Amino acid sequence: MHLTEAIIKENQNLGVYGAPSFDARQDILVREVPKLGMEAAVKAVEEWGQSVSNITHLIFCTSSGIHMPGADHQLAKLIGLEPSVQRFMIYNQGCFAAGTALRLAKDLAENNAGAQVLIVCCELNLVCFHAPSETVPDVLVGSAIFSDGAAAVIVSAGGANPNTTIDRQPLFQIISANQTVIPNTDEFVAAKIREMGMDYRLSRDLPKVISNNIEQCLLKLFAPFGIDDWNRLFYTVHPGGPAVLRGIEEKLGLTSDKLGTSWHVLSEYGNMGCPSVLFVLDELRRKSVDEGKSTTGDGQELGVLLGFGPGLTVETVGLRSFALN
Repeated sequence: MHLTEAIIKENQNLGVYGAPSFDARQDILVREVPKLGMEAAVKAVEEWGQSVSNITHLIFCTSSGIHMPGADHQLAKLIGLEPSVQRFMIYNQGCFAAGTALRLAKDLAENNAGAQVLIVCCELNLVCFHAPSETVPDVLVGSAIFSDGAAAVIVSAGGANPNTTIDRQPLFQIISANQTVIPNTDEFVAAKIREMGMDYRLSRDLPKVISNNIEQCLLKLFAPFGIDDWNRLFYTVHPGGPAVLRGIEEKLGLTSDKLGTSWHVLSEYGNMGCPSVLFVLDELRRKSVDEGKSTTGDGQELGVLLGFGPGLTVETVGLRSFALN
């Protein structure tokens, strides 16, 4: 977490719940969010094996800081993207934004010949860190599970661009992507930008509402494939918290290993907001390799990425796993 004793001493209002501190937070976030996003982007491009000049589109997601020009503009300069790169800045969507970015990247890649889309998701918990408050217990929940993180992924429709060469085997194919809003849940996850920073509220009923509506999202996505046994899929689920993961396991009747990668990311990294589900996707790949599974999908061909956040909004991304080399 980018928060030290020195930062708090320099900005003492950060240690007082409700005290005005937006300017101090914003000054840090404007500088640090693109820098952390850069680390993830550079690693993704290096593994991709192509020149950064071949990136045609950039999608940057964050709920940490608001400014113009935005974090997408700053990141593009930091990693040396072409001035002609097509940028999309997604602010303040919360934990489901990685799913939104994948859905957008799918459309961009399929409708723009040769598109190579770089997605960068980055969050710094400083935006919503608050000192304990007797009247707002949500703050303690957030402090316990929220953390900083950045993740990046590249989406392409294949080698349609004659100026590029796809040297690496793709990991996953996005077969479908949908967004659903659960009715009458606007206040279950709510965040407002105030002088004190981001003031957020989390409903105790949040895990139950998510788990009660997940199966409907899966039925809509996988009915054309004739799948209604949910243990036939691999899972990349946003690790929103222990109660969320347990609720989904119970509601879908999943075996104990199905959400193992989400539990691992929650344990090791906490809830990083929108980067979290991409950490889970990468952990799924690593785990499959370590265990000698035949595909990146933990031995299953078809799977789902689930992101959820304010709205309540659910992003459901259907994935097909490629065989491991």
